[in-house]
Amino acid sequence: MAFETQRVNLAVGASGRAARRARLFRESWPAKAERWALGLAWALMPSRIGGLPGLLRLGFDELLAPDFALPDPERAREHPPGLAGIVHDLSLPSLLAAYRRGLYPWAHVGPLKWWSPPQRSLLFFNELHIARRLRRQMRQGHYTVTFDRDFEGVIKACAGTRAGRWHLTWITPRIMRAYAAAYDAGYAHSFEVWNEKGELAGGGYGVAIGGAFMTESQFSREPNTSKIGFTVLNWHLAQWGFAFNDGKLMTPTCRDMGFRDVARGDFLRMLNDAGRKPERIGRWSVEADVAAIADWQPGK
Repeated sequence: MAFETQRVNLAVGASGRAARRARLFRESWPAKAERWALGLAWALMPSRIGGLPGLLRLGFDELLAPDFALPDPERAREHPPGLAGIVHDLSLPSLLAAYRRGLYPWAHVGPLKWWSPPQRSLLFFNELHIARRLRRQMRQGHYTVTFDRDFEGVIKACAGTRAGRWHLTWITPRIMRAYAAAYDAGYAHSFEVWNEKGELAGGGYGVAIGGAFMTESQFSREPNTSKIGFTVLNWHLAQWGFAFNDGKLMTPTCRDMGFRDVARGDFLRMLNDAGRKPERIGRWSVEADVAAIADWQPGK
């Protein structure tokens, strides 16, 4: 009887999760039209239009002879930098195999593409910089951080609007479904930052492959909340023996936190080494509170 009750509860939970995903992982026609308009405008900016011939050439080659194999990350195009191929299969096995090869899927509009940029933004945990203001905020105890509690809410928030920015996102319903499948399999993970009212104030998600973690996206609804959660995540990755956190492309925020650019060939060798580490598959749990991690001195 107890086993039957547990089975029913699991089925109800799975059904409820599927219904929530169907509600969250959708894009209205006005939102899709906005994404296409902004995506095309982004691609035609003077700093990026030089990559358009390479995109068109790849599309033409695919029309003539579609290639369903994962591309070679070391043979990615120079224009646009890092374009490696068209995504034909975004199933869980294909997604995980791509990450093990150093590829990741990304596109605002048009067909989803595999990317392998010439440089990767990596954080080695002994080089993490935690700003004094962030340490003070973490010690105040106004926020709680969890792992893998609300993956759907986090990825939906990462795809949402940002204050002072155009709403242009690559986190489409197809991407949401693919990473939710990776989450169900125990490879994708989210971190959630909760305020004192129990509201989701910030967070992010990424993929763990062996001893490498690849950060996908983050969001903040209150000042510095994604940085608080990200610091807690990196503390755990360091404690668990991960080799690095891959932020993909450098941003000012990543640079301020201690990320540095690594050439593609060096990154691929590091990824291969990290991939031999034991997998940490399944749901993750926070093992230290925010205030304690505020005193972390990386490298000491």
